[in-house]
Amino acid sequence: MAIFYLGVKSFGRSAGAGGSVSTSAAAYRSGERIRDERTARVYDHSHRRDVEHKEILLPAHFDGAGSQLDWARDRSRLWNAAERAEPRANGRVAREYVLALPHELNAEQRTVLARSFAQEIADRYNNAVDLAIHQPRSDPRNFHAHLLSTTREVSAAGLGPKTIAELSGSQRFELGLPRAMQEHAQIREQWAHMANGALRAAGLEVRISHVPDREAVLRPGTEAWLPRVAWEMERRGEASVLGDRARAQFAQRREAALERAVVTPTVRVSAEKIRNQSIERWRAMRAEMARSGTAQGAATGLAAPTGSARQRDVEQQIGSLRRELGRDDFSL
Repeated sequence: MAIFYLGVKSFGRSAGAGGSVSTSAAAYRSGERIRDERTARVYDHSHRRDVEHKEILLPAHFDGAGSQLDWARDRSRLWNAAERAEPRANGRVAREYVLALPHELNAEQRTVLARSFAQEIADRYNNAVDLAIHQPRSDPRNFHAHLLSTTREVSAAGLGPKTIAELSGSQRFELGLPRAMQEHAQIREQWAHMANGALRAAGLEVRISHVPDREAVLRPGTEAWLPRVAWEMERRGEASVLGDRARAQFAQRREAALERAVVTPTVRVSAEKIRNQSIERWRAMRAEMARSGTAQGAATGLAAPTGSARQRDVEQQIGSLRRELGRDDFSL
């Protein structure tokens, strides 16, 4: 089935002024050879054969700009400009969105979907987005896209000010923008909406959701996701601390999901059982009073336990269950 994944990461010169990040990342994702003009380093990944599609997308309002934006459509020139534009030794030069593309779609449909979302990002932030779609290496379902975007707005004259994605919390507040976390949630929802639209247009019934599914770890065949470094090490037969940690965390999530799946029905059955016993006892008392002809009892009605000692006992038992298990999804 189709899965939802949208990861976001930033690339900065944490290694100091001598480090190059965007040129290296762009070369690797596109499967090209790029020379970093600032450091004279050469990043050659032209041997890659799993790059299904690559393209640089610019804001839609530049569609008629002609050759003025040719520099931004050239991968080497674009990312060398991004490196030069950051004066700080630890400046952030790129932001990346990684998408899991529905494997149920064909190559053309995946490309159209990925391009549409990359265009959304370019239009939202007025920046350049370098799109690369990769084919699976091991898991045949793992079609995915990398959207490497500039952290500065793009123009015919070059890279300009930082995009709104790079603003601080106080700057966002002053401009009336949503918090960064809220904006990220909006982007996740938009990706789910667009992917589901593509699945629907392809006549497929499967859908994805940006809402976290805590029970997904219980699905048959679901395994721990391993970081790329760990996967490569273990593929070579080497031990991986990252891989072991990922599997341990996955086991913890699965155990917690199993507890929810098992305990929740138990709690509901217990609460329903208490409720039914209370009602049955009330009915028995009514029947006994009817047989004995107790006028006072008939007059009072002995309404279904509301405020009675039995009802209070039931409420106390259910309240205890709620407090003990932290659940609030059942009631009288």
